[in-house]
Amino acid sequence: MKNTLKRLWNDESAQGATEYILILVAVVAVAILFRSRIQGFVEGKLGEIEGGLGSITVQ
Repeated sequence: MKNTLKRLWNDESAQGATEYILILVAVVAVAILFRSRIQGFVEGKLGEIEGGLGSITVQ
């Protein structure tokens, strides 16, 4: 029994997946918190691109 508990305590096979999930949760939380700022930034950049493309003339 003691060896089984020691083996379970030292088992780190799922540690990598858990870390990736926690990082993903943190990124999603930050994206949700700053959603309006991110959306405004992206819309501004898309507007700049649209304005730049509108100034191109085809001969």
